[in-house]
Amino acid sequence: MTEARQTRFRVGGMDCASCAGKIDTAVRRLPGVRDVAVSVTAGTMVVDHDAASDLDAIRRQVTGLGYAVDPAGSGAEAEGHRHDAGRGHEAHEGLHGHDHGPSDGPWWAGRKGRLTIVAGMALMAAYGIGLLFPAIGPHAFTVAMLVGLVPIARRAFMAARAGTPFSIETLMTIAATGAVIINAAEEAAAVVFLFLVGELLEGVAAGKARAGITALAALVPKTALLEENGTTREVAAQTLAVGATILVRPGERIPADGTVLDGESTVDEAPVTGESVPVLKGAGDTVFAGTVNGDAALRIRVTAAAEDNTIARVVRLVEEAQESKAPTERFIDRFSRWYTPGVVVVAALVAVLPPLLLGGAWSEWIYKGLAVLLIGCPCALVISTPAAIAAALSAGARRGLLMKGGAVLEGLGRLTAVAFDKTGTLTEGRPQVTDVLPLGRPADEVLRLAAALETGSSHPLALAILEWAAKDGIVPPPVSGARALGGKGVAGTVEGVEVFLGSPKAAAEQAPLSEETRAAVRALNDQGKTVSLVVADGMLAGAIAMRDEPRADATAGLKTLADAGIRTLMLTGDNARTAAAIGTRLGIDVRAELLPEDKQRIVGELKAEGFSVGKVGDGINDAPALAAADIGIAMGGGTDVALETADAAILHGRVGDVARMIDLSKRTMRNIVQNIAVALGLKAVFLVTTIAGITGLWPAILADTGATVLVTLNALRLLRPMR
Repeated sequence: MTEARQTRFRVGGMDCASCAGKIDTAVRRLPGVRDVAVSVTAGTMVVDHDAASDLDAIRRQVTGLGYAVDPAGSGAEAEGHRHDAGRGHEAHEGLHGHDHGPSDGPWWAGRKGRLTIVAGMALMAAYGIGLLFPAIGPHAFTVAMLVGLVPIARRAFMAARAGTPFSIETLMTIAATGAVIINAAEEAAAVVFLFLVGELLEGVAAGKARAGITALAALVPKTALLEENGTTREVAAQTLAVGATILVRPGERIPADGTVLDGESTVDEAPVTGESVPVLKGAGDTVFAGTVNGDAALRIRVTAAAEDNTIARVVRLVEEAQESKAPTERFIDRFSRWYTPGVVVVAALVAVLPPLLLGGAWSEWIYKGLAVLLIGCPCALVISTPAAIAAALSAGARRGLLMKGGAVLEGLGRLTAVAFDKTGTLTEGRPQVTDVLPLGRPADEVLRLAAALETGSSHPLALAILEWAAKDGIVPPPVSGARALGGKGVAGTVEGVEVFLGSPKAAAEQAPLSEETRAAVRALNDQGKTVSLVVADGMLAGAIAMRDEPRADATAGLKTLADAGIRTLMLTGDNARTAAAIGTRLGIDVRAELLPEDKQRIVGELKAEGFSVGKVGDGINDAPALAAADIGIAMGGGTDVALETADAAILHGRVGDVARMIDLSKRTMRNIVQNIAVALGLKAVFLVTTIAGITGLWPAILADTGATVLVTLNALRLLRPMR
């Protein structure tokens, strides 16, 4: 069996999913090609092919369509990441294509811009010659038309050979040639120029839709300061290995995901998370690549390689998502396969039937048929959906809202019920000290003794006590003879005092508990709090209560969903008392003490009741429920699980982002409806006016290119900052 290989190419000038479809169709037809995945967002093409396949033939096939193509690596072949979302790309029949040059740099520097300028200058020259020498004016306009039409006709021929016969280049070539034949050379030249202008504007607008993700990828610095053997040296950031230690000086961008080892500094996470207020980071805290260190140096242990840091995974996920079609987009694709050939048939009938059946003038009706051909160009219709989806996915990614494709984006707007996990989703996922009760010694002394015993421990309750003590400015005194008492607590000697910290049951064995103390402990337990008692020299000193507290925006986020008419409920495996306390505080229905299969069953019951259900969880113990939901949403700080197990992911742990994600979906669907209405509405109006003889070729091409630009610009509105 022939050895299979995979080669990755960079493709310049792709503006939309239609471009990807045309390239996919063309390359897939070549001998030895097994599969093709084209990413408009990344500007790449990954080809699975036989070892003996002709890579030059693949390049020629793509360049023949008007795109720039190069291997995506230093060698002739470059192995690429295979985007599963690109598999099964539908072949686009009747889609549009463009004069594709480099996307980078100013618009006039690319091949598309240069051709438009030259065509415009030729049109102006022809106009001047027509004024000075009227007899040769038509010939001058024919030459001006050919300046722009020859490249268009060449691409039409190549597209037809590659499997896309009904491209817009084909329609433009037929219309312009026909206009010259019926002595409308001036209009033909103007129509070709306006077509090039419209395509140029579309390319510029589409480039803006990609700029958000491109800018996100550019946030990561190229170099890093690596610490090795007591020395620091500058290395390429992409070479950093997991476990390496790096130094980030004040004001520098952090070059990798990592955990702070030493130092304390504020970090500006706005470029990645959108948060306007810098976040204080210290030892043990997580930092993201691309964020900006504030006013002090940080030593950081790298936790993710360059190709797997948060930004790289966000970019990769969005690239894959943009190749995953929404139901509306798939419908438009299928519709366009029949639409464009239908337009050609209608235009032919308009040109032929009136002269044959009604005795109309051939020149008049051929002119109208050509105008109908231009009006029917499917550009605006075909890009109406992918342009909006690409912009929405990019806008969401900039806010840490990741959606795996158009189908997910569409489905989010239809949700009528959202089920949340508790721990780590509605709550912070770690206990915090909520109460310090003085029951024999002052509260600060109780906290001081407890912190002394917990120094050096990594237990979540110990970390909560130490964090609270640090917040109050308490420095734990040294402890001697520290020991853990299995299942009971910890003990040790602090400043000559024998101290015990543990559960109320174990503390009762060390010191007598009054009924008043027992009642206070029960009251705290009823609020879902875990209580530890401090005993000093055989006497009760105080109590410390801890609870996994709700996220700061949980109440507001749930209220936003409720105000939108979406039912919310909490599904948790935690005990009923703790869950009820959190549920009451947040104002949400609670189902507690659930196993994973119970959560899955409840999601199924909601769907049976007619709800479209979203499930929000951590992507691990909620996996069955996430899979059972119409849309599974993982909540987490960019973990592999959060990015890979669910349909969507909220990177930055904000409950309110669920409502923002749903709102983005609804705005996107409204945008798509507007785009389709503009695309079809303008065509309908100009079809009627053309048949009636009110408008001709110029308005026809303006209707097409104008609608294309309007649709693209309308889609770009989704890139505006979200509320």
